Amino acid sequence: MAESVSHAAVHELYDAYERRDFERVAAQIHDDINWVIYAPVSVFPFAGPRRGRKDVMEVMARIAESYALLRYKREIVIVEDDRAAVMSDVSFKQRATERMLRFRIANFLRFQDGRIIEFREFINSFDVAEQVLGHELRT
Repeated sequence: MAESVSHAAVHELYDAYERRDFERVAAQIHDDINWVIYAPVSVFPFAGPRRGRKDVMEVMARIAESYALLRYKREIVIVEDDRAAVMSDVSFKQRATERMLRFRIANFLRFQDGRIIEFREFINSFDVAEQVLGHELRT
């Protein structure tokens, strides 16, 4: 049977991220984490697959360099056994342009030994890319 993760542990992780307490976040990431942010890498160079805590923390540092977090409001948190799903309404400011970005993120996590071993993030990348680029994308 899979180990169980608590709602409190998931909320603690997201609270630490929102506070920008990356030391606390790192402590909750498994050494062998399998991490993917699904978004166009040409617009979001920190997107794509990563492996291991060190790579994930570098991704978080790159995101923080490019974007200031303004809001990270969890709207839905579902926890079952060793997995969690979190949908959040987020706002960032793009540091280079001062553009304000607002979008929803869906995260799917799996825990092992009390830490995140698998992480998947989905966003409406078309909408966010338009916000980042400052214009509509023509299809």
